Amino acid sequence: MPYRWPTPTQSPLILELWPHRSLPRKGFAVIVMMAFTLGTVPLYGLLGTVVLWGILPFILLVVGALWWGLERSYRDANVYESLTLVDDDLVLTHTPVRGPDKVWSCNIYWARAELHIKGGPVPHYVTLSGNGRTVEIGSFLSEDERKALFTELQSFLKNYRA
Repeated sequence: MPYRWPTPTQSPLILELWPHRSLPRKGFAVIVMMAFTLGTVPLYGLLGTVVLWGILPFILLVVGALWWGLERSYRDANVYESLTLVDDDLVLTHTPVRGPDKVWSCNIYWARAELHIKGGPVPHYVTLSGNGRTVEIGSFLSEDERKALFTELQSFLKNYRA
Protein backbone atom coordinates (compact mmCIF):
# COMPACT_ATOMS: atom_id res chain seq x y z
CA MET A 1 0.00 0.00 0.00
CA PRO A 2 1.24 3.50 -0.69
CA TYR A 3 0.82 4.53 2.92
CA ARG A 4 2.53 3.44 6.10
CA TRP A 5 1.66 3.59 9.79
CA PRO A 6 4.69 3.74 12.05
CA THR A 7 5.61 1.35 14.79
CA PRO A 8 4.14 2.26 18.19
CA THR A 9 7.56 3.27 19.53
CA GLN A 10 8.00 6.07 17.00
CA SER A 11 7.17 9.54 18.25
CA PRO A 12 5.51 11.65 17.01
CA LEU A 13 3.12 9.28 15.33
CA ILE A 14 3.20 9.72 11.58
CA LEU A 15 1.03 8.33 8.84
CA GLU A 16 2.81 8.74 5.52
CA LEU A 17 0.92 8.71 2.20
CA TRP A 18 2.31 8.82 -1.34
CA PRO A 19 0.96 7.96 -4.82
CA HIS A 20 1.34 4.44 -6.14
CA ARG A 21 4.08 4.00 -8.74
CA SER A 22 3.17 1.24 -11.16
CA LEU A 23 6.41 1.64 -13.13
CA PRO A 24 9.62 1.70 -11.06
CA ARG A 25 12.71 3.51 -12.36
CA LYS A 26 14.28 0.24 -13.52
CA GLY A 27 11.16 -0.50 -15.59
CA PHE A 28 11.31 3.06 -16.95
CA ALA A 29 14.81 2.41 -18.30
CA VAL A 30 13.76 -0.96 -19.76
CA ILE A 31 10.74 0.57 -21.55
CA VAL A 32 12.76 3.41 -23.08
CA MET A 33 15.53 1.04 -24.18
CA MET A 34 13.00 -1.42 -25.63
CA ALA A 35 11.28 1.40 -27.55
CA PHE A 36 14.63 2.48 -28.97
CA THR A 37 15.67 -1.07 -29.88
CA LEU A 38 12.36 -2.00 -31.48
CA GLY A 39 12.19 1.36 -33.24
CA THR A 40 15.55 0.80 -34.89
CA VAL A 41 14.76 -2.75 -36.13
CA PRO A 42 13.23 -1.48 -39.42
CA LEU A 43 16.37 0.58 -40.01
CA TYR A 44 18.70 -2.43 -40.25
CA GLY A 45 17.63 -3.03 -43.83
CA LEU A 46 18.33 0.61 -44.65
CA LEU A 47 21.93 0.68 -43.42
CA GLY A 48 24.18 2.42 -45.94
CA THR A 49 21.32 4.26 -47.67
CA VAL A 50 20.22 7.89 -47.54
CA VAL A 51 16.69 6.86 -46.47
CA LEU A 52 18.08 5.81 -43.07
CA TRP A 53 18.88 9.44 -42.25
CA GLY A 54 15.35 10.50 -43.23
CA ILE A 55 13.63 8.00 -40.90
CA LEU A 56 16.06 8.01 -37.94
CA PRO A 57 15.07 11.47 -36.60
CA PHE A 58 11.42 10.40 -36.33
CA ILE A 59 12.31 7.28 -34.38
CA LEU A 60 14.51 9.33 -32.05
CA LEU A 61 11.66 11.84 -31.68
CA VAL A 62 9.26 9.07 -30.63
CA VAL A 63 11.73 7.69 -28.07
CA GLY A 64 12.39 11.21 -26.76
CA ALA A 65 8.64 11.90 -26.44
CA LEU A 66 8.17 8.62 -24.55
CA TRP A 67 11.02 9.50 -22.18
CA TRP A 68 9.65 13.03 -21.63
CA GLY A 69 6.11 11.77 -20.99
CA LEU A 70 7.19 9.16 -18.45
CA GLU A 71 9.49 11.64 -16.71
CA ARG A 72 6.66 14.19 -16.55
CA SER A 73 4.42 11.54 -15.01
CA TYR A 74 7.03 10.92 -12.31
CA ARG A 75 7.32 14.64 -11.54
CA ASP A 76 3.54 15.12 -11.34
CA ALA A 77 3.27 12.26 -8.85
CA ASN A 78 5.62 13.84 -6.29
CA VAL A 79 2.76 14.42 -3.87
CA TYR A 80 3.26 13.53 -0.22
CA GLU A 81 1.05 13.70 2.86
CA SER A 82 1.92 13.11 6.49
CA LEU A 83 -0.30 12.91 9.54
CA THR A 84 1.56 13.72 12.73
CA LEU A 85 0.46 13.54 16.36
CA VAL A 86 2.15 16.19 18.50
CA ASP A 87 0.90 16.10 22.10
CA ASP A 88 -2.87 16.09 21.47
CA ASP A 89 -2.76 17.91 18.15
CA LEU A 90 -3.27 16.05 14.90
CA VAL A 91 -1.36 17.80 12.08
CA LEU A 92 -1.90 16.95 8.41
CA THR A 93 0.74 18.29 6.03
CA HIS A 94 0.09 18.06 2.29
CA THR A 95 3.12 18.67 0.06
CA PRO A 96 1.92 19.35 -3.50
CA VAL A 97 4.02 19.10 -6.66
CA ARG A 98 4.19 22.89 -6.97
CA GLY A 99 3.58 25.51 -4.34
CA PRO A 100 3.90 25.69 -0.58
CA ASP A 101 2.88 22.98 1.87
CA LYS A 102 -0.70 23.00 3.14
CA VAL A 103 -1.03 22.38 6.87
CA TRP A 104 -4.14 21.55 8.90
CA SER A 105 -4.20 20.92 12.63
CA CYS A 106 -6.85 19.98 15.14
CA ASN A 107 -7.16 18.58 18.63
CA ILE A 108 -7.36 14.81 18.19
CA TYR A 109 -10.40 14.55 20.43
CA TRP A 110 -12.37 16.74 18.01
CA ALA A 111 -11.07 15.17 14.79
CA ARG A 112 -13.46 13.03 12.75
CA ALA A 113 -12.72 10.86 9.73
CA GLU A 114 -15.48 10.78 7.14
CA LEU A 115 -15.99 8.66 4.04
CA HIS A 116 -18.01 10.24 1.22
CA ILE A 117 -19.11 7.41 -1.05
CA LYS A 118 -20.44 9.86 -3.65
CA GLY A 119 -20.22 13.59 -4.10
CA GLY A 120 -16.47 14.03 -3.82
CA PRO A 121 -13.96 14.49 -6.61
CA VAL A 122 -13.31 10.74 -6.44
CA PRO A 123 -15.48 7.82 -5.21
CA HIS A 124 -15.01 6.92 -1.54
CA TYR A 125 -13.47 10.30 -0.74
CA VAL A 126 -11.83 10.44 2.73
CA THR A 127 -11.82 13.67 4.75
CA LEU A 128 -10.76 14.77 8.20
CA SER A 129 -12.93 17.31 10.02
CA GLY A 130 -12.17 19.44 13.01
CA ASN A 131 -11.24 22.94 14.12
CA GLY A 132 -13.91 24.34 11.79
CA ARG A 133 -12.37 22.89 8.63
CA THR A 134 -12.67 19.79 6.50
CA VAL A 135 -9.63 18.58 4.59
CA GLU A 136 -9.05 15.70 2.19
CA ILE A 137 -6.58 12.96 2.88
CA GLY A 138 -5.24 10.43 0.40
CA SER A 139 -7.25 11.58 -2.62
CA PHE A 140 -4.47 10.24 -4.88
CA LEU A 141 -4.90 6.69 -3.53
CA SER A 142 -6.97 4.08 -5.36
CA GLU A 143 -10.57 3.45 -4.32
CA ASP A 144 -9.75 0.26 -2.37
CA GLU A 145 -6.80 1.95 -0.67
CA ARG A 146 -9.03 4.87 0.40
CA LYS A 147 -11.56 2.42 1.89
CA ALA A 148 -8.81 0.67 3.86
CA LEU A 149 -7.30 4.00 4.92
CA PHE A 150 -10.66 5.22 6.22
CA THR A 151 -11.17 2.06 8.28
CA GLU A 152 -7.67 2.26 9.77
CA LEU A 153 -7.92 6.01 10.40
CA GLN A 154 -11.28 5.66 12.12
CA SER A 155 -9.92 2.79 14.24
CA PHE A 156 -6.85 4.83 15.18
CA LEU A 157 -8.92 7.85 16.27
CA LYS A 158 -11.28 5.61 18.27
CA ASN A 159 -8.41 3.75 20.00
CA TYR A 160 -6.57 6.96 20.86
CA ARG A 161 -9.63 8.54 22.48
CA ALA A 162 -10.34 5.40 24.55
